[in-house]
Amino acid sequence: MENLLPGIALVVLALAVVSSSTDRRSKMVERRLVRLESKVDLLLAHAGIEEPQHARFAEIDALLAQGKKIQAIKLHRELTGSGLAEAKEAVERRTR
Repeated sequence: MENLLPGIALVVLALAVVSSSTDRRSKMVERRLVRLESKVDLLLAHAGIEEPQHARFAEIDALLAQGKKIQAIKLHRELTGSGLAEAKEAVERRTR
C-alpha cells in the first residue's frame, strides 16, 4: 500500500496540471472569440447591416410582452447557445 501512494500522488498531480492548462487555453480561446464577435459587430454596424434573426425571435418578443422575461431568456439561450449573462443582456436590449 505504501508503494502505491507516490504513484497515486503523481497521477493526481498530472491530472491537476492537465486540467489547469486546459482551463487556461479555453479562457484564451473565449477571450479571442469575444474580441472577434465585437469586431464583427462593429463591421456590421459600419456597413449598416442588421444581424439576421432566427424566426423564433418573435416568440421572445411575445414572451417579453407577456412579462415572461425568464422564459424569454431561456428561449434565447436555446436558440443562440449563449450563456446566461449574454442572453439576459440580449433580452434586456430587446425590451428597450
